[in-house]
Amino acid sequence: MSSDPLPPSGVLDGPLHRYALRVFYEDTDAGGVVYHANYIRWFERARSDLLDLLGIDQRAALESGEGLYTVAEVNIRYLSPARLGDAVVIDTHALQVGRVSCTLRQVARRGEIRLAEATVKVGFISPEGRPRKQPAAWQHAFASLMQEHPRGPE
Repeated sequence: MSSDPLPPSGVLDGPLHRYALRVFYEDTDAGGVVYHANYIRWFERARSDLLDLLGIDQRAALESGEGLYTVAEVNIRYLSPARLGDAVVIDTHALQVGRVSCTLRQVARRGEIRLAEATVKVGFISPEGRPRKQPAAWQHAFASLMQEHPRGPE
């Protein structure tokens, strides 16, 4: 039996996905403040983890010629800086699910303090890069993240 640790993973909390991370030195500028582009990386990690938890295997879909998700649009707003050593949670839920795309809301927070929030539209595309109807099971999985959630900062 191996004692290797497992990679970090988020959790599904009803229609909300939560993904925790810690701010490392590599995430910051010389003043110990998180560089703005790293929020986009963190949001991407959280979305990738969300797909895994929903049972969506993008690698298998790509290798079989079915397709994959790609970011079509990102709108991000920075609210408060994260700093070296902070514990940050990325909350994600779905705003809209269509035949070809999904729009997600993501919030990076430290406790109750919102650090950044983004609206991200992802589209399902063929291996050739053309829009394609996403698998019905995947649409259903994303739709499960659209219910109103009574708790949490987002």
